[in-house]
Amino acid sequence: MADESNREHWYHAEATVLEGHLRLPLEAVIKPQAFAKLRERGGYLSQHDQGYRLEGILSYRSAYTQVAGNRDLKPDHGWTTLATSVVEKLNVLDVVTADRIVSQVSIEHPLSGYVPAITFLGTRFENLRIAGHPVRLDLDLNIAGGKPQNDMHYSSDRDFMHRVTTQHERMRSYPDLPVDLLKRYNQLPTKEDNLESIECSLVNQADGSFPGRSFGHVIDVPHFGKIYLATLDIDQEDFHLDTGIPKQTLISLTMIRLEMGCLADGTLRICQSIVNGRTRP
Repeated sequence: MADESNREHWYHAEATVLEGHLRLPLEAVIKPQAFAKLRERGGYLSQHDQGYRLEGILSYRSAYTQVAGNRDLKPDHGWTTLATSVVEKLNVLDVVTADRIVSQVSIEHPLSGYVPAITFLGTRFENLRIAGHPVRLDLDLNIAGGKPQNDMHYSSDRDFMHRVTTQHERMRSYPDLPVDLLKRYNQLPTKEDNLESIECSLVNQADGSFPGRSFGHVIDVPHFGKIYLATLDIDQEDFHLDTGIPKQTLISLTMIRLEMGCLADGTLRICQSIVNGRTRP
């Protein structure tokens, strides 16, 4: 963890394939599957799962997670943290299916400063379908852009905040937007210097002939519920009193979040990767 610059870095990475809570058609608490958590000193850890089935409601054929944290071997590079979650042959009530889903987040904390660069290389959906119909995705792995200049927080990056604001505005522009989505995306991120938490998505738009309506990265399927795709949360905290620079930036990527009602009732999170880290002094 220590560096020749007399700085120390503590790693944080977690990856989970599946977790949630069902109330109907049966009551079940789904504990985190293939959960992996990195030690603060870094290293590498992986978990493998040869299959999961909950009656005829939910299943996957195989899955794995991996987390890693190491000092980059390239000169003048800092500390790299990786979290990966992968599921194959997913099936939720024969409504949501996919051959393969990959959630992968990698960050690099600098030798000087605190704010990391973020990449999502490898993240993808393969053959995602709803009720058997293919889902076409406008997937933007570069939504975070480059690392903000002068070690400032992501909410001060004009290009990044423009992309986030555009997503929120597009969401609000849909006619007959469900009330819960309108409430969730009603407050546009305009006060850049005061934003500690930012929510957006790696998916700009989902299209197809599937039943229901698409609102950007959210698909509302009648008699099933809402499907949130590739939700990205960036939480910034421990701001320096003089510079306003956050000393910690937590990035969480959830590839599918289901809020179900009717055929089944409950919530599921599928393929979640979380990375963070802290450097002192």
